[in-house]
Formats: sequence, structure tokens, C-alpha cells
Amino acid sequence: DIILILVLLFSLAPTAVTCFTRGLDLRKQIEDVICPANCPLWQFYVFGNGVYASLSSICGAAIHRGVITSAGGAVRVQTLPGQENYPAVNANGIQSQVLTRWTSSFSVTGIKNTALESVGRSVSTARPSTGKKPKKTLDKKAGNKDCKADIAFLIDGSYNIGQRRFNLQKNFVGKVAVMLGIGTEGPHVGVVQASEHPKIEFYLKNFTAAKEVLFAIKELGFRGGNSNTGKALKHTAQKFFSLENGARKGIPKIIVVFLDGWPSDDLEEAGIVAREFGVNVFIVSVAKPTTEELGMVQDIGFVDKAVCRNNGFFSYQMPTWFGTTKYVKPLVQKLCSHEQMFCSKTCYNSVNIAFLIDGSSSVGDNNFRLVLEFISNVAKAFEISDIGSKIAAVQFTYDQRTEFSFTDYNTKEEVLSAIRNIRYMSGGTATGDAITFTTRNVFGPVKDGANKNFLFVLTDGQSYDDVRGPAAAAQKAGITVFSVGVAWAPLDDLKDMASEPRESHTFFTREFTGLELLVPDIIRGICKDFLDSKQ
Repeated sequence: DIILILVLLFSLAPTAVTCFTRGLDLRKQIEDVICPANCPLWQFYVFGNGVYASLSSICGAAIHRGVITSAGGAVRVQTLPGQENYPAVNANGIQSQVLTRWTSSFSVTGIKNTALESVGRSVSTARPSTGKKPKKTLDKKAGNKDCKADIAFLIDGSYNIGQRRFNLQKNFVGKVAVMLGIGTEGPHVGVVQASEHPKIEFYLKNFTAAKEVLFAIKELGFRGGNSNTGKALKHTAQKFFSLENGARKGIPKIIVVFLDGWPSDDLEEAGIVAREFGVNVFIVSVAKPTTEELGMVQDIGFVDKAVCRNNGFFSYQMPTWFGTTKYVKPLVQKLCSHEQMFCSKTCYNSVNIAFLIDGSSSVGDNNFRLVLEFISNVAKAFEISDIGSKIAAVQFTYDQRTEFSFTDYNTKEEVLSAIRNIRYMSGGTATGDAITFTTRNVFGPVKDGANKNFLFVLTDGQSYDDVRGPAAAAQKAGITVFSVGVAWAPLDDLKDMASEPRESHTFFTREFTGLELLVPDIIRGICKDFLDSKQ
């Protein structure tokens, strides 16, 4: 009996997990895990607040929630249904991310120790019923629907790697391809070989089953020559992801560059081209160049120049091609973290949004603060960066004042700080002149850029001048206009300013406190317009 009890107790002991383990990786409805200590906070990808999307790091969610600290510890994870609109909030040093929708969720709580404290074990007191546990089944033909991505593996076929390591590389790429869960509705993959001249071995459309892809990878022949990775990366970004070759609309485009040693050519220009084409570039580097070999490298910062974003997420280092199995899962988890694909063109990272703020005397200082809070909450939803979305703000009375333009700030933190620091002007209301000013001075310099342009006019009253003509001119210049009215703003004026269809581009609330409730609908409106423009 004692042995039976001990076996039972130890079978209920928490499972050790890594910094990268996600809610998706657990199979039980309720599971106790042990998070390791000292995981770097930047490694945590957390979506939501309280209820987390299941692609979130479990340990990151637990620290974010305050269940454990960065010293690690025991956590209970409960699987929950997916939901819409996972909110973002900064807590305990971790900034969670906004996510519109995900197929499954989880919650994290602390584990209350029982009599097993003496042996340092924790017992779960809330187990699923004795009935059959719900099993997460993967339709092999459809593939992993939670990891929709179009991926090109750009493998190293140069003399740098040689025939033997080339075969080990193929073996690793095959394992990654299988773990991704390739299928008609999941990830699609193709392979390009970099050597003297790049060669597209097979396209996304050629195989949609893991077995077929694995066989095709095993059959690849070694080409040799210089490792002209830059040339191959540029060629892949420009030629590989066409609709004719199997690329899908609205699916993240990813190039995973495998590099043994160093490239024979320049990667910076190729990285720029890839970003322009909306491609997320990862570099998997193996066997970094030695001190003696660095003299042969054109640019020792080649990894940072090529990746989608120089933030540590898009670069991946393996010391050798031997014993690489343990590196497969963390790489797959990165490739399936769609919210981190900053270089994909989406409504979150490919828009310019200008806020035209009524600073007239009728608003008042307290209400003006509520307007700024509303603007901040809209801005928080977007990926603001040098290659992503841009925010600008203009305040108007009879005069106009550019608070900051699209080119002034490249990070979300800088933009939110700039919004907080806007000072209330007080004066009259000349909305038409303000629209003309913003169209010319704020949107003028970016009118030929790749981002879609949006203008939000926020006002609480009647304009002293005509708004219809200036708003029509703004729309003719390619700017989508949303009007947001509060209190005494006349509905006719709001509709005259708004883009078509006017009903979905016009918002109104009686009280300034009601602005907060409009945020989700406004973000949804931006995304709908963005997607419609791409059809």
C-alpha cells in the first residue's frame, strides 16, 4: 500500500518545462508544471491578460500573472476554450500582446502544497473527471491550423558546409518540416539551395504532406561553390512567394536561412529587399566564423543586417550540425509565433494613423486627458517601428499644431510618451482648415509609402468652417477618414467628413468617458479597411 501511494504521489508530481513551452504543448486539461529559473524576459511571448492564448509561453504567463517570479516555480495550467480580443497589459516586467482571436486558451494559478511538502512534491487537487479526456487530434491532411505560414528553407549548399554536414543539415530541416505539421490548411514549405547560383529545389505548391516533403528533402543533391547567401536570399524574396508558386494571401511569408560559417557576399541589401516584400527572415547560423576567419567576412554584422528585426527573435545559433534534435522544437515554436512576424504586411504593422485632436475651449482639460488616453489605447494595438506602423498627432483650434509626425518616433514606447506629453491648447474650432493642414503637412511626406493611410478626426462640437471639401480632398489623396464625435458634435458634420460607407466610418459618444468603449470597434474598422484594400 505504501509503495502504491508513493507511485501515485510521484505520478502526480509537476512536469519540468522550458522557457519556450507553450500552452499548446500540454496535453492534459489540467497540468502542474515546474518553470525554470532565470529565463530571459525577452524570450516570453505572452498574449492576453488573465486568460492567455495557448501559443503563449506558460512561464511567461505565470510571471506576468504574478503566480511565480523569475526565480521559477510550480504552476497549475488549465486548458480553456479560445476567445476573441486577448488584451495587452504590462505586468511584472512582461508586456503581453494583443491578439484578435485564437483557437484555445489557458489560465495559470499557483499550486497549493499538501502533505507532500516534506518530499518537495506538489499534488494536483483538481483532476479531470474519470471519463475520457478530450484529445487534441491533428488532421494530418489539413495539418497544424494554428501554424499557418508559407516557409522557404534556404539551405547552405556551398563548399563551406561540405557534403557530410550538408546531409546533417538536410536531416535537421526534415525534422523541422515534420514537427511544423505541414498540411493543406497548415504550414506550406519549399526549399532553395544557396551556392554559387541559387536554385529553387521545390515550391510551396509542390507538396502539402509531411512525408512528401521529407522525401523531397532527402533527395536534394549537394551543389558546392561559394556561399552566395545574399544573392540567394534576394532571389528567394523576389521569386519564391508568388501566387502561381503556391503562396497564399494573408499568410505570413518566412525565409529560414541556414548558414554554415559565413556568406561570401553581402546580406544587407538582400535583407532590405526581403522586408520590402513583406518577408520575415530568420538566420540559423551554425559554426560561427573563428577570429582568423573573420577577416574573410565582408560584414561581421551580417546576421543583424539580414534578419526581419534585430531583436534576438529572428536569429538562431547552433554550435554544430551534430546532436541538433534538441534545437528543432524551439525553432518550430518561433516559426509558429505569428504575432512576432513583424515583417508580414498586416493591418497592425502596415498603416499610418494620424489623430486630429480638437483642442477647443469646450473640451476642457480633464476631457482632453480622456481623449489622449483613447488615442493611446488605439495606438497600443499596432506594431510601431521603423518598418511598421506609424502614428502622428495634430492638435487644432483656429490654428493647427503638429504634436509629432510619422517620422518622429519608431517605437511604441516613444509614441505613447509623446501622446502623454501633449499640452491642451484651448481656443476655437476650425476643423476644415485642420484637415487640409494635416493632409498637406503630415500625410504629404508619406503619400508614396507602402503603408495605408488613416486619419481620425476627434471633435466635440460644430466647426466654424466647411469640413466637406477638405475631407473629400483628403480621401482623394488616398486617406481613409474616420470621424469620432463627442457631446455636441453634429452628426451631419461627422458623416460629411467620414469615408464611405459613412456609417462604418462615423463614431459618436455622448460622454468623453465613452471613448474607451469605441477602441475595439475602431481597431476592427482599420483592419477591415486594410484587408478590403488588399483584395
